[in-house]
Amino acid sequence: MPRARLGLFGGSFDPPHVGHLILASEAVHQMRLSRLLWVLTPTNPLKNDQFITAAQHRLAMLELAIADDPAFELSRLELDRPGPQFTLDTLHLAARQEPAAELILILGGDSLYDLPAWHRPKEIISACSQIGVMRRPADSVDLSGLELLLPGISAKIFFIDAPLLEIASRDIRQRINAGEPFRYYLLPSVYEYIQKLNLYVNPKL
Repeated sequence: MPRARLGLFGGSFDPPHVGHLILASEAVHQMRLSRLLWVLTPTNPLKNDQFITAAQHRLAMLELAIADDPAFELSRLELDRPGPQFTLDTLHLAARQEPAAELILILGGDSLYDLPAWHRPKEIISACSQIGVMRRPADSVDLSGLELLLPGISAKIFFIDAPLLEIASRDIRQRINAGEPFRYYLLPSVYEYIQKLNLYVNPKL
């Protein structure tokens, strides 16, 4: 019997938008994942100075966003432990919870090139079976420099071709704060949650 293939897609998801959902769906399809865990992180160790919405609201929005897809699952691997929440520790916890599964780390293209600055990056590579990297179909990627810093990473990378979507959570927050249209960047349930609680109307954004 083949091993389950478990994807881990981490982020602050502040807020979760349709771009996240499309990219995650492509990851499941192209990498033949059994499930995709959405790993909500309380904070980002590399962005401690960045404003972030309270975890309870991001958790509620993420639950609404992924509720209708049986391949998606909300993970509390980082929410339920004290910080800092390092990816390596998350992978080790996931391995203990799912010892028979192959672990596939899902990253954005920018995160791939930031990986050498992460906590114990060589061990991250060893701890997962594959690294799925989301990119636009036309992007060309040179891994030679990254391979020099992290030997063996090239063999584990799988490029996930994703549609061109110029959507970012930061841009959505700024649009909300500026009173600009943002409704169709989000699922209706997430849009309604934000409207009901008047989230992101904050000069810190």
